[in-house]
Amino acid sequence: MRMEAPEGSINPAANGLETAYPAPPPPPPLPDEALAARLETLPARVALLQKEIAKVVVGQEAHVEAALCALLARGHCLLVGVPGLAKTLLVQALARTLELRFSRIQFTPDLMPSDITGTEILEQDVASGHRRFIFTRGPVFTQILLADEINRTPPKTQAALLEAMQEKTVTVAGKLYRLDEPFMVLATQNPIEQEGTYPLPEAQLDRFLFELLIDYPTLENERSLVEQHSFTPLERLQTVLSREELLVFREAVSRVPAPPNVVDYAVRLCRSTRPGDSSAPDYIRRWVRWGASPRASQFLVLGGRARAALLGRFNVAREDVRALAPLVLRHRIIRSFQADAEGKSPDDIVAQLLKDVPDEV
Repeated sequence: MRMEAPEGSINPAANGLETAYPAPPPPPPLPDEALAARLETLPARVALLQKEIAKVVVGQEAHVEAALCALLARGHCLLVGVPGLAKTLLVQALARTLELRFSRIQFTPDLMPSDITGTEILEQDVASGHRRFIFTRGPVFTQILLADEINRTPPKTQAALLEAMQEKTVTVAGKLYRLDEPFMVLATQNPIEQEGTYPLPEAQLDRFLFELLIDYPTLENERSLVEQHSFTPLERLQTVLSREELLVFREAVSRVPAPPNVVDYAVRLCRSTRPGDSSAPDYIRRWVRWGASPRASQFLVLGGRARAALLGRFNVAREDVRALAPLVLRHRIIRSFQADAEGKSPDDIVAQLLKDVPDEV
């Protein structure tokens, strides 16, 4: 797998930027037959990963699976839940079992962009007296990045993550630094405390593949996690997948075919969320001000490829699109005042669309 700038990204040389810190060379590509054989082993490896993470994170199997889907689809996740639901522990456990470098940024109102990306400092050679600027990497130079309480920092600092999330690069003082692969941002938000926060703009919300809603555990799960409490839970975890294996699995997932009828269903589902589209039902025109962008259609299919592979299938099905629709669409639908007045949440709207949008036309 070659490291390439994403489509539509900036060409460093054409803009006078100097490229520094190139990404490490990826593992050699495997032929299609080897990728298919490797993909057959993915469900069993994921089951081992789920079992390992369950040692420290109880009752979050669905969210672990969604995070893995996002990682294999080269996306990012937004975790929304009240404090104390193991959001941070889940991310740390994921990084530990995948043998990936982990960094955490606690977002605060006084956090600056350079606190995330890094900065240049003046260094003096004691022997010669020569001075030079050297770049000190920030915490964004990692592979699994936890952006804790991302809505507590101003938009200027939030925007520092945009380039890293979309382009997988960081630009400082005219130099372009490439991030290592894989790179994934998992950001958290607290939904019950909004004082002194800065809601993420729609442009940045759209960069997240999934929004995961973390709820309270069941009675049995809560009893289990209390019984097995540990002050150092991560020490019990073992590595299940290496970085090289993960990159091979990710390449294999990207080649999972999506039939035309599945692509058509994903596109029609997203178009039906837009009030101005002729296919939108009447309740969409009442409940929604702005619908999902074409990026949502792409993400439904990309996530569907990963979900199909995790379940041991070699092609995307409509059931994959339906299963991932709430995760992909809930943060991309901007509701109207009428929807608020009628108590309609984004998940309610998506659930109604899944009933009304036909499988075939």
